[in-house]
Amino acid sequence: MNICESFYTIINRARLKRGGDVKQEQMRLANQLCFSAYNVSRLFAQFYEKKLKQFGITYSQYLVLLTLWEENPQTLNSIGRHLDLSSNTLTPLLKRLEQSGWVKRERQQSDKRQLIITLTDNGQQQQEAVFEAISSCLPQEFDTTEYDETKYVFEELEQTLKHLIEK
Repeated sequence: MNICESFYTIINRARLKRGGDVKQEQMRLANQLCFSAYNVSRLFAQFYEKKLKQFGITYSQYLVLLTLWEENPQTLNSIGRHLDLSSNTLTPLLKRLEQSGWVKRERQQSDKRQLIITLTDNGQQQQEAVFEAISSCLPQEFDTTEYDETKYVFEELEQTLKHLIEK
């Protein structure tokens, strides 16, 4: 059962318990939580892509860089765990980051199966400029409290979805 079906099932059960029926209007695409989440995710990616273009990196590459800025170096598997991405998805991202001078990829001498990803000097030096570009486009009214509240809502939604998937 996918997430959309899970939401539909939960909403439907709740309405049946209350004695209501599922109205056709409520099941329209525009009224689906999953479609709203999809659109928000897509808009976040567009927002970041616009700001990251000047650095020649994509939103997905930015996420990889964020993990490395937190802990450098890391294995391919470690980055994959942080981002919940497979090595098949990460490999082309990392190749492009290496070609553009952001990271270096090396096989571990003790275990040739392990790929170690390290930020280059350029990758380390660009961190502040990238952060500045991202933060400069947030409205000044979007203060720490609003940020924390928004992050809390997203975290709650994430936990709810994880719980639904595990069922």
